[in-house]
Amino acid sequence: MTSLLPEGVRRLAAWCAVALAVSGVGAVGIWLTITFKTAVTPVLLAILGTALLGPLFRRLLAMRLNRSVAAGLTCVAVVAVVGGAGYIVVSALVDSGDQIVSSLKQAAKDLTKHFGAAGTSLNDVASNAKSLLGKFGATAATGVLTGISVVGELIATGVLALLLMFFFLRDSHKAVDSLRSFAPSETGETVEAMARRAFEAVEGFMRGTTVIALIDAVCITVGLLFLQVPGAVGLGALVFVGAYIPYLGAFLSGAVAVLVALADRGWVTGLWALGVVLAVQVLEGHVLQPMIQSRTVQMHPAVVILAITAGASVAGILGMLLAVPLTAAAFGVISELRTRYGPAA
Repeated sequence: MTSLLPEGVRRLAAWCAVALAVSGVGAVGIWLTITFKTAVTPVLLAILGTALLGPLFRRLLAMRLNRSVAAGLTCVAVVAVVGGAGYIVVSALVDSGDQIVSSLKQAAKDLTKHFGAAGTSLNDVASNAKSLLGKFGATAATGVLTGISVVGELIATGVLALLLMFFFLRDSHKAVDSLRSFAPSETGETVEAMARRAFEAVEGFMRGTTVIALIDAVCITVGLLFLQVPGAVGLGALVFVGAYIPYLGAFLSGAVAVLVALADRGWVTGLWALGVVLAVQVLEGHVLQPMIQSRTVQMHPAVVILAITAGASVAGILGMLLAVPLTAAAFGVISELRTRYGPAA
């Protein structure tokens, strides 16, 4: 029976049906993530930690260590590294926090003289920085673990993520069999390939981002120390943390560094600090990103910014941190599907 609709219209209708189905599945997935955020957050953090420290675990296995022992040592390394890095970052920010806020206030006053109302608004933001941060942090933490303090929530989430990461590492060799057992027999190979590609994308993103964040922080810290900018170490720590939010984090932390240099050392030093930040960003965008993350899924900056915005709207700061690696995993799955089922070249 001949169809009443032209071929082009039928194809468009088919693609619309696929788009609606994918959107529906995505909406349900987001709803489930928000509803079960207390359980989902540690799982996602454990997956990121497993991706970051997978090479260390495999090296320990190559040294003929038992899988449980190797996973335990890897988790101990996580606690040592994250705890040490967190202590350094927090100490640097606490020690130089007042100085940075004071410099930002001075920058706001200088801008007020030249830009009027815009500078006054910036001055108000700088004056109320602590209260704003407190309100934002309280909003972001709402609903994570009801009835427990923010510190307790972070500790509980961190401990659960650490335990999950231990099991993920120890039983990683069983992951393929588990996937094949859940998937229909005729699709087992495809599901395994998609999972491998997604995990490789997350693994490459985490390793690459950590290396790039460290290089950015060191370069900017050295530059600010050379320019004798106050709170240089704290600003460098802010750059390191901000680097895990691509583009947006680097822009904000770099802007803070330039404003502090401008307020405390004058226009000349401020311009030199701007040059240092721009040089580091150029180094990251044209050298570090292509060289370090060349084996991972490459995403357009517009896609990254949209992913960060969507993550922030769903889960606040945590969503911003998780949005890009999850998007990288999705791109990995799409790339694998295109390789298997796309038109022949």
